[in-house]
Amino acid sequence: MQHLPRIDINADLGESFSVYNYGADNEILPKITSANIAAGFHASDPVTLQKTVEKAIYYKVRLGAHIGYPDRLGFGRRSMNITSEEAYAYTIYQLGAVAAFVKVKGGKLSHVKLHGAMYMDACNSPSLAAGVVKAVSDYDPQLLIYTLPNSSVENVAKSMGVNVWREFFADRPYADTEVQMFGWRLEDIGSPSDAAKRTMKHLEEPSGSIYETVCIHSDTPGAPKILDAVREALLEKYSLLKT
Repeated sequence: MQHLPRIDINADLGESFSVYNYGADNEILPKITSANIAAGFHASDPVTLQKTVEKAIYYKVRLGAHIGYPDRLGFGRRSMNITSEEAYAYTIYQLGAVAAFVKVKGGKLSHVKLHGAMYMDACNSPSLAAGVVKAVSDYDPQLLIYTLPNSSVENVAKSMGVNVWREFFADRPYADTEVQMFGWRLEDIGSPSDAAKRTMKHLEEPSGSIYETVCIHSDTPGAPKILDAVREALLEKYSLLKT
């Protein structure tokens, strides 16, 4: 019997706030294997956080803390000039929020993923990456960190003995191996079929980057259809990771 390589599909979820609904969480949750749950800084609130954890546990997906800058007005997509010490404290604070709900609901935290500008800034800043990775290591060195290949986060994590999963963004345009996280247009992403083809092309190229996880954002226009197309393409050559 042929054993297919495994792949994880993750999505950023729980980014609604109070009466404001954001993202196609309900359509996406049943079809992913990892949920990155907003921790309250860039989005979410205690009730939203609790409900998102409950739904993720119901669908038996891996539970992650989605950590960002304290920037609700900008949805965490604006860079902030913070120190390594502040990055450490922000990470611990948000980890604690998600982990508390996970614990009382009988789940287990598996990973950490930064959000938006903090994600990209940490990938390019060894100092910022060090604050984040040290916080994860001090809290639970068994947690995984999702990040870009060959980034400062990956390099610092390896030096601290923290495991990373390299992430590919199915619903973002790429220039060669560089993701364009911000400033893209819908035509840059293309159709769901385009997203699936782009994903498989990057996963299959002998570029030296081995990806363990693929992301579809819940707030990308047409996210459920993109997820369906990408998932179908992945299942031709991979088996999906199970919790």
